[in-house]
Amino acid sequence: MEGEVKDEKGGIGALLGSCGAVFWPGMMIFGFPGIAGQHWTQAFGVDRAAIGQTLFFVLAGTGIFMYLTGRWQARIGHARVTALGAILCAFSTWILGGASSMGVVYGCSFLIGVSSAFVYIPTLTVVQFWHPQRRGFATGMVSMVFGLSAALMSPVLTSLLLYWGYASTTRMVSLFSLGTGLLAAWFVRMPRTPPLEPKHAPIAGMIQGMTVREALQTKAFWLLWFTWVLAGAGGIAMVTLSTAFGHSMGLGVRESVLLLTAFNITNGLGRYLSGHVSDRIGRNRTMSVTFLAAGCAYGLFSSVEGLLVWSILAALVGLAFGTLFAVSAPLASDCFGMKHFGAIFGLVFTAYGFVAGPFGPWLSGHVLDATGGRFDQVFGYLGVSFFTAAVLIWFVKKPHRANMASRGSGKDRAPGTTPSGTYFLV
Repeated sequence: MEGEVKDEKGGIGALLGSCGAVFWPGMMIFGFPGIAGQHWTQAFGVDRAAIGQTLFFVLAGTGIFMYLTGRWQARIGHARVTALGAILCAFSTWILGGASSMGVVYGCSFLIGVSSAFVYIPTLTVVQFWHPQRRGFATGMVSMVFGLSAALMSPVLTSLLLYWGYASTTRMVSLFSLGTGLLAAWFVRMPRTPPLEPKHAPIAGMIQGMTVREALQTKAFWLLWFTWVLAGAGGIAMVTLSTAFGHSMGLGVRESVLLLTAFNITNGLGRYLSGHVSDRIGRNRTMSVTFLAAGCAYGLFSSVEGLLVWSILAALVGLAFGTLFAVSAPLASDCFGMKHFGAIFGLVFTAYGFVAGPFGPWLSGHVLDATGGRFDQVFGYLGVSFFTAAVLIWFVKKPHRANMASRGSGKDRAPGTTPSGTYFLV
């Protein structure tokens, strides 16, 4: 295919290595809090808000280090940053196995969030350079494994927790994550000669793309940022709400985990599907449709009954959440180029790290505690969040390229350009 890197083995190795690198951090974020939440409640005597706050610390660590990772990967190498993420994830999981208080759980959750930043940004950057004509497909594959890992491992870890206990299970996960993470990181490497931008890209032939400062001056950046706040909150909240809702409806531990599993299956598999579809019908349309479906799912949750129906609704939320991860990355590179993709997308991700966490899991936990477990109120505001995100993402368009020769000020500068005369603020 025109524009693809000719070293097919290297491209496949980079893609598989990237998928392996994000597997265990994804499981620890999307699966472990929901599985271990009941253990923490019993061991430390905490309420639902305290359990939901673990995801706040995960997202805080992610948000703080996403932008920094985007800058560091260009200096010390994508493979080294990814390996550091694998080591940090394994270390945090090991310490988590001997946690003596929720304070230790929060600290480990923060470090796990940091580790996810160290593996996620380099892998997304590398696979897009190896597969420039199929960015949605490549990022969708990596994002799929990031989300699907929890669906694959949640039933397994639930059984292990019942038979082996909390400490032994977490430390086994720590050792597995260290070995597979370091092996996978070796393959997360850039092509020797980065390919040109694909012909269909919004800034065709301009490998340098926008700088961080130029991106921050566009409406596209801020619309994408607020989309991550709203859809990110609605998606990540389901990680803890799914099992808590199941328990409140009288479901057992294994049945409640099925809701989380349904969410994580579509959160994972949907990423590949939505990424592939977005290459064909467009990024905005793909994201908007799935966000609308998730908003409807949240609206129906409290008015229907049955494990199967609840699982389907949780799966719709998972599909939208996975689409957010899989499609927003190529949308960002379409709009702003690849040269500074890591730093720019890292800044977009601060919305998820700093705001989505408090607005989603933390606030929903407090609402449940304050209302005596009124899930309908929580599902109501999260549904509205997805509906709003569906509207915002529709208006994320590529910034128009201004006449590079028109740099200057006053009447010498093209109307609508930034002071550097580079991009329109639209």
